[in-house]
Amino acid sequence: MVDRERSVISWIDLLWLLFLGGLALLPPVEEIHKQLILLAIAIVQVFEGWMVSRLPKYGPTYSIIIKILLATLLLDHTGEIGINSSYFPIFFLPVVSAATYFGPLGTLLWTTLASLGYLSLLYPLSFEYDLDATGKSILAIRILFFYVAAILVNRFAEENRRQVRRLEDLSGKLEETNQQLRRAEADARRSERLAALGQLSAGLAHEIRNPLGVIKGSAEMLSRKVAASEPIAAELAGYISSEVNRLNALVARFLDFARPSKLDLRSERLSEIVDHALESSAASFPDSKVKVERRYASDVPDIPVDRQLCEQVFVNLITNAYQAIGAQEGTLRLSIAPETSNGISGAGAIVEDSGPGVSPELREQIFNPFFTSKKDGVGLGLSIVAKIVDDHRGTIRLENSDHSGARFHVFLPK
Repeated sequence: MVDRERSVISWIDLLWLLFLGGLALLPPVEEIHKQLILLAIAIVQVFEGWMVSRLPKYGPTYSIIIKILLATLLLDHTGEIGINSSYFPIFFLPVVSAATYFGPLGTLLWTTLASLGYLSLLYPLSFEYDLDATGKSILAIRILFFYVAAILVNRFAEENRRQVRRLEDLSGKLEETNQQLRRAEADARRSERLAALGQLSAGLAHEIRNPLGVIKGSAEMLSRKVAASEPIAAELAGYISSEVNRLNALVARFLDFARPSKLDLRSERLSEIVDHALESSAASFPDSKVKVERRYASDVPDIPVDRQLCEQVFVNLITNAYQAIGAQEGTLRLSIAPETSNGISGAGAIVEDSGPGVSPELREQIFNPFFTSKKDGVGLGLSIVAKIVDDHRGTIRLENSDHSGARFHVFLPK
């Protein structure tokens, strides 16, 4: 069944009014009941689209029932014997409407009901007249034409509905293709940025490490020489040494981000990697009130991955989830299921938390290097995660969550 929605009177409605006005000018002109019935038919026809749009389930049914009743009344008031009225083609109105709104079975049912409405005009005559063979033949011809018109119109209506569904399917596929293209373009831009910044980071880290080594060695030597005579100077030298260690750790992360990954691919079970990453991350938050929910499908295929690097991906994502939830009670949802992306089969993993989520203005930048919303963050965690996933020919996306938090979706090909 199809819906029609019209907010204003269209030119088709004006044609309806014109044709019904023409019927009103034909005999019997002075029959007030005829004119009122034609007016009612015009009102029903004009406001039919409005009624169907407001009542999509029952609107067409109400409309057709009203038209059958009005058609029966019109014939009863336009002829000495209603069944012989010249206005009998008015029954094509509910028949054609049913053929437009319903499928073949519904069309046949409503055409039968319209035919019974037309034949009901025979009931008062059954006590006074006997229908001869000619009369029966005329009635049969008229009713058969009702069915012929109904099936003909329904055929075109069904074809139109098939074409509409086909266009909707094509539109949906086109939109899905456009989304995939936009994601591919975003991934390509991110890969270009990662490559450029990786080269910059490698050169910068190499140049920083040498002077850091000299500073650290000098600070340690100074601390040993003045430890007894100048305790304050020794303490300051200790601060220098600890900060150099922190800078060295930062440089090491730069190098991890910059250097090409050497993958040691082995067939692994993704659920084991995620569980081990969860265990490692949870150990850093012993007082956490986070509730973990696991949804692992049983038919997930083993995936060729570098276990250590892949575990680093999920450690980062799960740690971010714990940090997002903080000291509050919350839920961490881990899901693993077989998936297909762009015709490639593999496994998908979802890490979803109940934290505050990521604001819309930050979603496009979340995987960019050196971008962070944390006070003590460097902005390389998710960039390294994205790089590792890319090296595995997979994808990672920040998706809209059904809950309030962030939802990261990782796909790894088989």
